[in-house]
Formats: sequence, C-alpha cells, structure tokens
Amino acid sequence: MMPTRTSPPHFEGITDDLSPVDQIYEQIKAAIMALDLAPGTLISEAELGAAVGASRTPVRAALARLRDEGLIVTRPSRGNFVTLLDERTIRAAHLIRHAIERATIDHLCANGFSGATAAALAENIAASMRAIGDNDGSAFRVLDDRFHLLLAEATGLPRIAASLTREKLELDRLRVLSLSDNAHLKMLLADHIALLGAVTAHDAPRARDLLQSHLDRVLTTLGDLKAQNQDYFT
Repeated sequence: MMPTRTSPPHFEGITDDLSPVDQIYEQIKAAIMALDLAPGTLISEAELGAAVGASRTPVRAALARLRDEGLIVTRPSRGNFVTLLDERTIRAAHLIRHAIERATIDHLCANGFSGATAAALAENIAASMRAIGDNDGSAFRVLDDRFHLLLAEATGLPRIAASLTREKLELDRLRVLSLSDNAHLKMLLADHIALLGAVTAHDAPRARDLLQSHLDRVLTTLGDLKAQNQDYFT
C-alpha cells in the first residue's frame, strides 16, 4: 500500500495572482506530474485545503478539472485518488502523440520556421546540456517538454500545441520514472540535436525516422518500469 501524501513540501498558500481554483489546480497537477503525488495516492480535500489555505469549494473545482484530464479518479465513499498508470492508455497516448508530432515535423520540413524559433530551440539545447552537466533530471524534463512544444508552436497552429500537451499527460508521468539515468538523458539530447538538424535541412524522411526512434525510447523501457514500480500501474 502506497503512503497517502496530500501536501508535498512545495504546496504554497493562495495568493492574489490567479484565481484560487487555478492556483490549486496548477499545484496539484505539478505534484502529480512529478510523482510527488504518486499514482494511487489518496487526496484529502480537507488536508489539501488546509495546506493551501482555501475552502473545500475551490479545492473541489480544481480536482474536477484534474478528473476531466484523467489525472484524478473519484471512488464513491472512498475519496479522490491519483489515477494509476495504465499500459493500454500509455500506448494509445504514444500513438496519438506520434501522429501529432509527425504532422508537425512534416509541416516544418516543408515550410521552415522563424529565426525567433531557431534561437529559442538553440537556447533550449544549450540549457539541456547544462541540465545534464548538473545531473538535474527534473530540469531536463521541463526542457524536453519545451523542445517538443516549441516545434509544435512553430507551425503557427495553436491546436497542434494544445493537442500535444493534452495527449502527453499520460506519457509524461512515465517519463519521470525513466529520466533518472544521465546516460539516457544524453541519448535524448542527441536525438533532439539530430532531429533539429534534419528539420532545419528540410530532410523530412530523416526527420521522421529520428522522431520515431526518439519517441519509441520511453516505450522500450515500459516493461522494466512497470516491473520496478508495480504499485503505480493498474
């Protein structure tokens, strides 16, 4: 049985910057995605409200949004739980993500992208190198997400980036388990550099092959990750 953990250390009180619901939602989601709130963990509305200094009303509204995203499941008479990882859902999300990113790569190979995007991608690569040098898997994970989002945003089609972000949710929790190995991070960064080079050269066939092997890396570790973290999976 995994321990209940409803108030990770980084939970902060409500401020005037955003609505209480938005602030609670963002903090819970970040904790879930970082596995600070592990799959299967019970989330107490009362304890969560006390941790952030809010009533149950905005807490329930935030949990409802997370439920709509599939990150929370409510069990009658038992409470709200962080959704367990599910292999079939992960494989479906991977397939959809691949379709979105391949379409993105095809578009960019055909149409190119702006100088501002090129600069942002170059800085992303440099920051990723620094994160690896610091052995900072958490920072690398954020930069990894940003790399793919920058490519999606470069299409100029907002729905592409929004769809990619939504479909990656299930995969992103799995990636937290796999991004603890520095050698693995170096392989992912090498993939990014090669993929960016192929897109910049408008070499669509090579870019597709590189994208396929890059996205498949997390699935190649799925069996081992599931065996090592059985309590996290359905």
